[in-house]
Amino acid sequence: MNAEYIIETRNLSKEFSGFIAVRGVNLKVRKGSIHALIGPNGAGKTTVFNLLTKFLEPTSGQIFYNNQNVTGRKPASLARRGLVRSFQISAVFPHLSVLENVRVALQRETGTSFHFWKSDSSLNNLNDRAMAALEEVDLADYAEAVAVELPYGRKRALELATTLALKPEVMLLDEPTSGMGHEDVGRVVALIRKVAENRTVLMVEHNLKVVADLSDTITVLQRGQILAEGSYEQVSRDPAVLEAYVGGHHA
Repeated sequence: MNAEYIIETRNLSKEFSGFIAVRGVNLKVRKGSIHALIGPNGAGKTTVFNLLTKFLEPTSGQIFYNNQNVTGRKPASLARRGLVRSFQISAVFPHLSVLENVRVALQRETGTSFHFWKSDSSLNNLNDRAMAALEEVDLADYAEAVAVELPYGRKRALELATTLALKPEVMLLDEPTSGMGHEDVGRVVALIRKVAENRTVLMVEHNLKVVADLSDTITVLQRGQILAEGSYEQVSRDPAVLEAYVGGHHA
């Protein structure tokens, strides 16, 4: 394996009751890059994400992370090693404050997960780290706000902060701008660029403008296979990619 790649898959495949969702995918994610997975609906993007984060087991093939074969690892083991997925549904506790949400993520890391009955004083030592994560996503002014009251784009920023609290080396972002208005998209794109400065980011994203704006490398999937790979300029001119996207620009 090449040390410049932080994630590598070899012939990764996933079959569901005779349906092959992912077929022989050889993905290489360069350390320190922003890498996007795009493709038409049903292309296998989410399945690849679920395989990488071990929410699904591959039918065949291997997954390497930092030059180590992690194919048989459990999701928590990968998270502890620094491969952390963000923007999952219900990633935020709506009735806790913004600061408390990040503190819960930090408790997860320290092994005192969900000990809500612990004394405040024992949790206050996590406050500095929680505030640092909030500052990184421009949410420090919202620390005392109740999460449910945040605007949608700020909620996404909070999910990003809870992920950052786990000190990820690689962040996997699952459609980080879905459902957002133009202003929120701009804010989240700026945040992703900021937090990616000293990390690797792999994202599934529908918004091709976001992909063009952020990504160093784009992998286009179709019917569970890699159709094309390269910069946005390269893949957007690829005849096979244009054919796959006939009928509109929806990834």
